[in-house]
Amino acid sequence: MNIVLHQPGIALNTGNIGRTCVATGSVLHLIEPFGFRLDEKEIRRAGMDYWEKLDVRRYINFEDFLMKNPALLQTTKTGDGQGNEDAPDGQDNEGAPDGLETHPRLYMATTKAHKNYCDVNFGPDDYIMFGNESRGIPEEILIEYEETCIRIPMKEEIRSLNLANSVAVVLYEALRQNEFAGMQKNGELHRLSWKSSI
Repeated sequence: MNIVLHQPGIALNTGNIGRTCVATGSVLHLIEPFGFRLDEKEIRRAGMDYWEKLDVRRYINFEDFLMKNPALLQTTKTGDGQGNEDAPDGQDNEGAPDGLETHPRLYMATTKAHKNYCDVNFGPDDYIMFGNESRGIPEEILIEYEETCIRIPMKEEIRSLNLANSVAVVLYEALRQNEFAGMQKNGELHRLSWKSSI
């Protein structure tokens, strides 16, 4: 999966998100300008020793991000968010015959979306973009991607969730839909295994 942060403003959030990306094998895309320097201690502290293992990519603006991820340009901006954006012959991506290429989609996480993040079908290579902590994603971008905008349900009087929490909520739903591919799914109680060895 791909997590995109558009002009993030708080180093601690970006550090926490970076750690989540490492834990899930996701790529972190950062679109400038930032409200901090990438070498700040807060990022390293929040990301702990995982930051060095992070696949992080940096862009000067949203246009630069699209140019350097050309597969996203092959996805129609006004698709239905259910895998039908670029499918040939009226088939969706999930039902595409073997050998036909499908393209990743770009989802916009915003409180202004009409649909719930659980109501879309995430592909394993999709991109999920989150906006600045105080401003969100600019409306001039959202209006171009209205059909792939998604929101996390919350009480009406709450403006938004913390950015790092929002990323974790949506990312793990996307990973669940893809059966947590490549991730360790089972753990072990160490004390239990110690007792069974006696």
